[in-house]
Amino acid sequence: MSRLEVLQREITQQSQRLEALQQAMAQEQRRLNEVRQALGLQVLEAQRGGQGQGQQPELQTAQAATAPQTQPVGQAPSDEGRRAQVAQIFEQPGVLTQRGKFVLEPSLQYAYSSNNRVALVGYTIIPAITIGVIDVREVKRNTFTAALTGRYGLTNRLELEARIPYSYRTDSSLNTDVSGGNPNEQEAFKAISGRGIGDIELSARYQLNDGGLNRPYYIGSLRYKSRTGRDPFEVPSNLANDRFGGFQQELPTGSGFQGLQPALTVLYPSDPAVFFGTVSYMHNFARSGLTYNDPASPQTPFKVSPGSVLGFNFGMGLALNEKSSFSLGYDHSSVGRTKLNGDGSRSVRVQLGTLVLGYSYRLSAERSLNVSLGMGVTRDTPDVTLTVRMPYTF
Repeated sequence: MSRLEVLQREITQQSQRLEALQQAMAQEQRRLNEVRQALGLQVLEAQRGGQGQGQQPELQTAQAATAPQTQPVGQAPSDEGRRAQVAQIFEQPGVLTQRGKFVLEPSLQYAYSSNNRVALVGYTIIPAITIGVIDVREVKRNTFTAALTGRYGLTNRLELEARIPYSYRTDSSLNTDVSGGNPNEQEAFKAISGRGIGDIELSARYQLNDGGLNRPYYIGSLRYKSRTGRDPFEVPSNLANDRFGGFQQELPTGSGFQGLQPALTVLYPSDPAVFFGTVSYMHNFARSGLTYNDPASPQTPFKVSPGSVLGFNFGMGLALNEKSSFSLGYDHSSVGRTKLNGDGSRSVRVQLGTLVLGYSYRLSAERSLNVSLGMGVTRDTPDVTLTVRMPYTF
């Protein structure tokens, strides 16, 4: 055999070996990609339904294929004991419930707001002399809302939710006309309250894509808000005039308007943290033929078109250990002007901003405790909002 034939045979053998190595490398790369996706899913699976239920079977197979074959020494710690649920701080959760799982979540929320306002009805001749009435008003508002929320995972990508709230509200105001000589003789204290079922809500959420480690998850949702609560036009009122409406003798427990809210949530897992954010738009449906509940004053029916609400929020959840986690976020809503008989000149756009802190502790595999604290950063936002949730998974 000539030397040229020997060289050609060696080149052929080397080419075959190189091709086999390339195929092996491609197979290992596919397995590595599967493992990376599994790591990203593991962060979210740890939160679904308030507990970790393990990874997808095909993901476990991919990890087993790349893991070295070694004999276990001792007993491994429970997988459910290592995973912590990221604290929920916003009303709409981002992580979906697992398929076939049902989550029952009782919650209690307390909101407090105070407002001090000075109104001048008159005119000033010089800076030291005022002709008219100076009204100083101090208002304290307390709201307790107990709610029962149920979520069911139809698939690992789709869940349904229903929420039934019950509210108790109290408003206390102190009005003082300081234009007279002795303001103590002209103080007027007024306290009103209201209690009852609120507006029932129905929601559906769907995971739009397959995310993973360093790849975001996109979740679309649609929420419907009913008007089952007692609305502002049903409570007894003393009509002042057509421009300012009436003074309520009881507080409503519902908004009085139906609403539909689409939203898009983004989750970005980066173990041990999860970054999240949501953009939403709330459309409130108008109502016509409305009157205030004051039989003593004849009224002309009117139409009210409440402003739509454009909202967004963002935050971060961080697992502290196998049972507890901490979350920090910001929520903002921009409420459009309300129109009365098509005229919006009597209303202004309202900005609501809240800084939210949350903490979650895993009591068991089926139960956890979630506490969040909201602090208002704009004038029209409640000063403080404290929410306690305890989801149970079945």
